[in-house]
Amino acid sequence: MSGRPAPTPSSSPPGARRRAGRTRLPLVAALGAGVLVAGVVAPAVAAAGGEHDGRGGGHHHGNAGCRDPRTTVEPFGTAPDGTPVERWTLCNGELTMRVLTWGGVIQSLEFPDRHGHVDNVVLGFPDVAGYASDDDPYFGSLIGRYGNRIAGGSFPLDGETYQLPLNDGPNTLHGGPTGFDDRVWTATDVSDRKTAALQLDLVSADGDQGFPGTLTTTVTYRLDDEGRLTVHYAATTDAPTVVNLTQHTYWNLAGEGSGTIYDHELQIDASGFTPVDETLIPTGEVAPVAGTPFDFREPTAIGARIRQADQQLLYGQGYDHNWALDRDGNGAREGSDAEDELEPAAVLRDPESGRTLTISTTEPGLQFYSGNFLDGTLVGTGGTVYRQGDGLALETQHFPDSPNQPGFLSTVLQPGETYDSTTVFELSH
Repeated sequence: MSGRPAPTPSSSPPGARRRAGRTRLPLVAALGAGVLVAGVVAPAVAAAGGEHDGRGGGHHHGNAGCRDPRTTVEPFGTAPDGTPVERWTLCNGELTMRVLTWGGVIQSLEFPDRHGHVDNVVLGFPDVAGYASDDDPYFGSLIGRYGNRIAGGSFPLDGETYQLPLNDGPNTLHGGPTGFDDRVWTATDVSDRKTAALQLDLVSADGDQGFPGTLTTTVTYRLDDEGRLTVHYAATTDAPTVVNLTQHTYWNLAGEGSGTIYDHELQIDASGFTPVDETLIPTGEVAPVAGTPFDFREPTAIGARIRQADQQLLYGQGYDHNWALDRDGNGAREGSDAEDELEPAAVLRDPESGRTLTISTTEPGLQFYSGNFLDGTLVGTGGTVYRQGDGLALETQHFPDSPNQPGFLSTVLQPGETYDSTTVFELSH
């Protein structure tokens, strides 16, 4: 029995833009993306406590962050359909983060290095137009309804087959052409005495991008004064559906626009990964990382093995794979009492700046993407061009194509259940 047809472009919700199918081809330049740097980025950097010196990401001296939690909001242009977009600034301790209501984007995240020099350590665009472009590689975006790939854009559920629009060759990627990254979310300040926090809400109607059920999603970003960004996801549905939410920030701990991340050292808490076919769909196997370029159980420079003639690296043109985080036999992370226990997932370190990113999550998987398809045609927040390897994504998730893989943990959400997921990004120096 066939499922609901995919919606036409005219059925997109207000504030959304239907994104053309993304393929693993060179990106087209975001024309004029750097024009607004002086008007958008520089004042924000100066407000954080220093002067912009032209280095990508706003490298500057001075104290980052603020003594007490602080949250402010400002207008930040409009979505393609004219819906107003806001930019929220969250500040606590040494962290200053800017979030857009368009796509829930983390536009910038400023943090000092070991010498007190402050940099923006995430990639992004200076204006909404960059994020709304078909060429946006999901910089800093919230991803839904289904993060990563679904083979053939279809999946079975309760005796029906649902067909989604294709936007990644023969597959559906990150929820379809008009995913959660292309929506205007509703923002609410939920800060308290100890944390600066922002709640983002979105309702996705039944049939949106071909998915069944009305999905109500709440994502909360929370900064504490110890360098931690906590991202909490919650979602409910009125009909059986599949859900896999994540955050697609691109990191460069040396500073946005400073060069490649190949000298960064990465450690992933995983003894297995999911090999893929030529379209980056998992084969269904969980293969051991031992003896392969995918063994990051000990801290390893990202560039150390990325050029090896390994078939999996050739498929992804680098790393673009899911690691199966180490868990015990009952489905919980090893050493934990429950599947939803927050457990270590990865550690990323830039030896030069001393900045370290430690990731903990309740999710069973981690997608490591090494920025393989950044090709020098996109201009970022600091006015520099992004080239291959200038940033990396570490996306906590359930495994790609889980709805079609009976050996993977289920991503089905039923009415009466709550999708509940937490990931913590902790910065130190």
